[in-house]
Amino acid sequence: MTNNSAGFWVRLGAALLDGIILTITLGFVSLLIYNQFFMEGFSFIDILNALYFLLLPIFWYGYTIGKRALGIRIVRIDEEEVGFGTMFLREIVSGLVYVLTFGIGLIVSAFMVGIREDNRSIHDFIAGTYVTYEKP
Repeated sequence: MTNNSAGFWVRLGAALLDGIILTITLGFVSLLIYNQFFMEGFSFIDILNALYFLLLPIFWYGYTIGKRALGIRIVRIDEEEVGFGTMFLREIVSGLVYVLTFGIGLIVSAFMVGIREDNRSIHDFIAGTYVTYEKP
């Protein structure tokens, strides 16, 4: 692992960019499919949202659109590219941990990214990843 890890603010910015892009894009997809911009309850749109975070980093060298725009990406701790198992742990398993801790785990993760020297969060530890400025 290099010392070029991405800190709290740039990671938050990338997450906000992804959120804005997905809200607008999936909102219009929802409008086309369900005739509503926002859906209540679980829908096909939620599956597309999950697939974005699960699959895009696998096929795009650890980038999402927000991360790419800010020049950061997800990498495994052994410097290898992320695969399905890694992203499944990072997104799905850690998401369950955050839900089971009623969001407390997410708050702890935010502090970890801001305080730890390597800027790793709970989902980074679960998946064996970190977020870096290093190019592929």
